[in-house]
Amino acid sequence: MSKLFQSMAVLVLPLAGLVVCNGESHAAGDANPARVSEMKQTFRDLWLGHIYWVQHAVLDSTKNNLAEREAVKKEVDANTKQIADTIMPYYGEAASQKFLNLLDINVGAVREYSEATVAGDKSKQDAALAHLASNSHDFGVFFSGINPYLKKDTVQGLIAAHGAHHVLQINQYKKKDYAHLDETWKMMREHVYVIADTLSEALVKQFPGKFL
Repeated sequence: MSKLFQSMAVLVLPLAGLVVCNGESHAAGDANPARVSEMKQTFRDLWLGHIYWVQHAVLDSTKNNLAEREAVKKEVDANTKQIADTIMPYYGEAASQKFLNLLDINVGAVREYSEATVAGDKSKQDAALAHLASNSHDFGVFFSGINPYLKKDTVQGLIAAHGAHHVLQINQYKKKDYAHLDETWKMMREHVYVIADTLSEALVKQFPGKFL
């Protein structure tokens, strides 16, 4: 993993946390806290499911059990669809489909990196990292374009760090660095909570009338 991706994996989380805290204080006065809390928990659960199933897809990259790999892929696809559907009530079907496409590309790039790592193919690893970087940029453009409370650089940084966490986890599996995998998982979990909270808080700011 490149030094840039290592830095993202470790440093973006606390910075993003500051963004979420500011959003929480603003949204609290404009919406029903119970409804906001319920939506946040839904978003968090879905994003936690995302890293759980993608982790299993990564592990399956080392196996030849096609039936198991296909079963995990179905779970990943179902989860990404659920995540994409969360924005449909606010932005419509076209935006939800665009979100789904971005998620699919992200998962595909992680899978690409995992398979290249298993094969020891450095050029394909680099290509996968480039796809992750491009995808994080596209996430930033997309969300900043539909929600004025989501800055492009903020979203791009969050998704870039998310991809870097997957890359870090894959490298640790490859090296059998099991001593640090639990620490990485905790970091991944806390970071997807930041992603989920950032998106949900931005929705509350943009559509306060839906949370009265």
